[in-house]
Amino acid sequence: MSDIKFGTDGWRAVIAEDFTFANLDRVTQATSDYWNENINGFSRKAIVGYDRRFLSDKFALRVAEVLAGNNFEVHLTDRPTPTPSVSYAAKDQKAVGGVMITASHNPPMFNGFKLKAYYGGSADPTICQAVEKCLDKSPVKAATADDAVASGKIKIRDIRPAHYSAIKKLVDFKLIGKSKLRFAHEALFGVGAGCFDEMLRGTTCRVTTLNGQHDPNFGGINPEPIAKNYVTSAAYLKKHPHDICLVTDGDADRVGGMDGRGNPLTTHQIICLLLHHFIVNRKGRGRVIKALTTTSMVDKICAHYGLPLTETGVGFKFICTEILKGDALLGFEESGGIGYPALMPERDGIASGMMLLELLATEKTSVNKLLARLEKQFGPHRYGRIDTAFPLEKRGALMEFCKKNPPAKLLRSPLADVKTFDGVKFVAQDGSWLMLRGSGTEPILRIYAEAKSDADAKKLLQEGVRITKQV
Repeated sequence: MSDIKFGTDGWRAVIAEDFTFANLDRVTQATSDYWNENINGFSRKAIVGYDRRFLSDKFALRVAEVLAGNNFEVHLTDRPTPTPSVSYAAKDQKAVGGVMITASHNPPMFNGFKLKAYYGGSADPTICQAVEKCLDKSPVKAATADDAVASGKIKIRDIRPAHYSAIKKLVDFKLIGKSKLRFAHEALFGVGAGCFDEMLRGTTCRVTTLNGQHDPNFGGINPEPIAKNYVTSAAYLKKHPHDICLVTDGDADRVGGMDGRGNPLTTHQIICLLLHHFIVNRKGRGRVIKALTTTSMVDKICAHYGLPLTETGVGFKFICTEILKGDALLGFEESGGIGYPALMPERDGIASGMMLLELLATEKTSVNKLLARLEKQFGPHRYGRIDTAFPLEKRGALMEFCKKNPPAKLLRSPLADVKTFDGVKFVAQDGSWLMLRGSGTEPILRIYAEAKSDADAKKLLQEGVRITKQV
């Protein structure tokens, strides 16, 4: 039996290699055992959802059978469903927790088991470790689907409407509805397809959905909101301009974007636009939470407006933990995960898309002019990342080397700080930075950098590669 380990957001593996029905039984039984030991007054209700990947619906049904066999009342989605809809249902219905069958942005051959806690967010590391300890603790108990449905132990339903209704209350829906915005949605063949059409039906907004068809191979891409995956939709937008193009990833918990003519927006730019919107237009106050690998423009915006900033390790579960402490305005991560504490402690690509529409309806100007204004105020920030193969057995030695041998400066600026709580991040006095970190879900090393120009960011990445060759 293969070893099952939870990464930055649940357990992921290659379908038919490690992600098998047998291993899924094991991890679901372990989850059941953990929930049974920690029910603490919660209802015996559990939410189960799934994405559009190969066999996701069958995997989700099997999870429901095992949970039902352990005497949980399972609410199983009746169709591929966004991850944040599952998280919201767990919180809204006061369930003991939820399971989402998805591998998010990973290649099509992967699938995954995202564990959601009762509070409507990713299970924290303590919960994940406790579930791992429950693996193979007891034999798998499973009901049959037909019997469980007939007895009401498995209820099959659409859980999205409650989530969409909550988003409409979060944003100024009337303002968006009368804005006459004409926008596109690049769904990357994922579960977000059709969500904006459904939410904005009957309003003055007009949405064009791109790559919305169900394709378990995701059109030959990994469904991640990054520029290299926007080629066909960018070409379409050049010929058919819109006000903006929203992008959601495979399970719709992250957001990306393009301007109306197909030029890509980075997730960092989107994060800064929304932070500006919350502070300036919405008059929001509170703690801002960001993952280590997020742009330092966030730091400058927070300093300018006097907002406290908390930095976490990579993985939205760490941001979720901070949100749960209270007094949080927003939570961000580099990959496009943005969480709204007023909604739930979870990243939500659909809520982020609607919030971007609210921004445009409020400012009544183009996204490019808004970005130019931010850059004029806080300076240019150019980001780069390399994912490189690196032997797992050498990763520990590399991190130790980086901690003990920090560079005296990054390019022309003296070193100001070294952060070591998730990988190693070198920060220079001018705000530029270089970071090395092992992936939590894949056997690769990620090298991140940010500087005032693309050329300088590239030089920092090359310096990162050079460092890896010294171990």
